Amino acid sequence: MRSLLIVLALIVAPPASARADLRASAVKVDITPQNSQWLLGYQARQSNGVHDNIYHRVLALEASGTAFYLISTDVCLFSPNFHDTVMRELQRRTGIDQAHVWWSVTHTHAAPELGPPDMYKALLGRSEHEWDREYTQLVTEALIDAVRTAHEKLEPARLSFATTTANANINRRARDVDGKISLGLNPDGPTDRQVNLIRVQRPDGTPIALVVNYAMHGTVMSGQNLKISGDAPGAVAAYLEDQLGGTVLYINGAAGNIAPIYSVYADPSSGHLSQFRVLLGDRVIAAVRAMAPGTDRVAIRHGQHVVETARREDLVWPDELAAYATTDRQRIRLPLRFVAINDTLIWSAPVEMFCEIGINIREKSPFRQTFYFGYTNGWFGYLPTAKAFEEGGYEPRTSPFTAAVEENVTTTVISFLRSFRR
Repeated sequence: MRSLLIVLALIVAPPASARADLRASAVKVDITPQNSQWLLGYQARQSNGVHDNIYHRVLALEASGTAFYLISTDVCLFSPNFHDTVMRELQRRTGIDQAHVWWSVTHTHAAPELGPPDMYKALLGRSEHEWDREYTQLVTEALIDAVRTAHEKLEPARLSFATTTANANINRRARDVDGKISLGLNPDGPTDRQVNLIRVQRPDGTPIALVVNYAMHGTVMSGQNLKISGDAPGAVAAYLEDQLGGTVLYINGAAGNIAPIYSVYADPSSGHLSQFRVLLGDRVIAAVRAMAPGTDRVAIRHGQHVVETARREDLVWPDELAAYATTDRQRIRLPLRFVAINDTLIWSAPVEMFCEIGINIREKSPFRQTFYFGYTNGWFGYLPTAKAFEEGGYEPRTSPFTAAVEENVTTTVISFLRSFRR
């Protein structure tokens, strides 16, 4: 029998009936380095220039005294321990409750490393070089300043939700005749092509921000590329900002087994990077222009879960992440976060989750709409399905989890959502 222990912590917030006037703001800050950096996502390699700039983008929402800060950063990943360090400093210097702040990354594989390797080194055995403390400090300061500015700029707003679809992604677990799984393209494999949208406007209809939630690895360009770039997520965000105005936050979804349809090319041109403006960007524009005006009466509720699930037997758990394991380090303590905004539920996890899990939970959720934000508040590697663990391949081989993790997460998230629904 698979063992499962759940630790539940609910943050008290107003009930859905206590909706209040919404205030919101958005901030965009350039974090493009001025010198060569180690790039993360493939083999160790150093940048030799910039193709397009990378940013922090921050959305702040506040209603009836409860806030939600969402950050999208154009980097690949960072350690949960580094996330916790930055969030503690953010709360110390701004007074903002770190439990109300979600820090997500777009997962571009053409951006600098950020913070110590910790989990990345434990899983993949890379990062033998020293990490850049100066650049990490620059990014940290920029993030804290951006959140503080977003807090100071809050103004009356209204928001609306919508979904559309786009065919810019594809399953990447290619199968050979012998059943062997390798990284490639699999048009017959499961893929989540739903695009989730959150639009925030001023009362007069002018744009403040748009959140675009879509599952797609930031791997249009391969390890041969040495130019800093936001990859496809960055290209789409920049295009939408130009076309629609406001600040556009690209939030990745359950993209653990999902690639862009043009993937791992040597450079932006051969990878058709600009075409993602059409493949994904134009689908978003059409959906946004058809959205209803939205509402300024909003209730925000936060929640948290910690799921304890078995650790892969041969994995040596990093000392830096002792807080994310049981005392005997045989089980991982995986933190999940939830926020209900009116009748829309958003949940997140610091993993590269397979899309089948996200789709299954979305279909079983009691909320009117359910969005999943991946790569958020740290990174614990891949969270594959039980079937994928049986099949093998890169993701299960490098995951810290066991085949039990899909059932553990699915069961507990659905149970939580049923109790969280009011």
